[in-house]
Amino acid sequence: MANEKELIVLVDDNPTNLKIGKNLLSEKYRVATAPSAEKMFGILENNYPAMILLDIDMPEMSGYEAIKVLKSKPRTSDIPVVFLTAKSGSDDELLGLSLGAVDYITKPFQPLLLLKRIEIHLTIEAQQKELQNFNDNLQKMVDDKTRDVVEVQNALLKTMGELVEYRDGITGKHIERTQQGVKILLEELKASGTYLDEIADWDINLLILSCQLHDVGKISIRDEILQKTGELTEEEFAEMKTHTSVGKQIVEKVEALTSHSEFLKYAKIFAASHHEKWDGTGYPDGLKGNAIPLLGRIMAIADVYDALTSQRQYKKAFSHEEAVRIIVEGSGTQFDPTLVNTFVSAAERFRG
Repeated sequence: MANEKELIVLVDDNPTNLKIGKNLLSEKYRVATAPSAEKMFGILENNYPAMILLDIDMPEMSGYEAIKVLKSKPRTSDIPVVFLTAKSGSDDELLGLSLGAVDYITKPFQPLLLLKRIEIHLTIEAQQKELQNFNDNLQKMVDDKTRDVVEVQNALLKTMGELVEYRDGITGKHIERTQQGVKILLEELKASGTYLDEIADWDINLLILSCQLHDVGKISIRDEILQKTGELTEEEFAEMKTHTSVGKQIVEKVEALTSHSEFLKYAKIFAASHHEKWDGTGYPDGLKGNAIPLLGRIMAIADVYDALTSQRQYKKAFSHEEAVRIIVEGSGTQFDPTLVNTFVSAAERFRG
């Protein structure tokens, strides 16, 4: 039936969690509950759910063991799995993601957050299936469907970017503003003839779309760190820094799902290198000077400008003039001096 609710399978050995979860989800979805991995496999024999919400700590078979079985079988390997757990360590989250989970939600549930994450992941899954179906029929559809694949690619980028921004609630329209900043810098580079040899072959439209994913790795960062209102501890900052390498890994996983991944090559560079610094003190690789990809150096300026001029719960927003001064002071240490000159030339266009 076209209007039938999507099925979600909720697996947890705690009856109270099953009851709470079912009550929370039943308004929007059909929900099948299972108190163990064995019961879940029984449900899957006659049902193909849109998503599985899978507890990790269960007797007999853990969630980690269960997802390995799911991913090993062709019939269930593509079902998106979201882990539910009381664990909060980054190592646990990275293990879950490496085993094929699409997300990692801590208990007790935060109702609005749980519903929003499910909604966004189901949207991404539907778009990926649409894109894969398109690829399977590319030969006969190439003439009249080219516009459609571009729209799907753009929607995928936007949805993944919005997922991160929803979790990192303090950033507001950070992705949209940094995207605009990158566009301004690229236009100024072309107008001034700067770095023309490097940017000549870039697909600027795809590049600007792809920079929406520069922070996609934050999906692996715990909520209590991502949404913390005070200064991060040294340990917390070390975990936050992993979002660059994890972001690169996530983009690579998406690339592997489609034969049409040209639009993601820029996203991978943005995600991995936007926190590198000109003097080599950045992360994750401590790259220095021109060893840092030009895209990363461009995003670094757009990213910092927005961070400076945006209000956070732990700081006030700097004025445009203060932000420009700070970026200029970072020339040759944090930022590429040539790009700082480009930024100064276009600074008025950054003013909100």
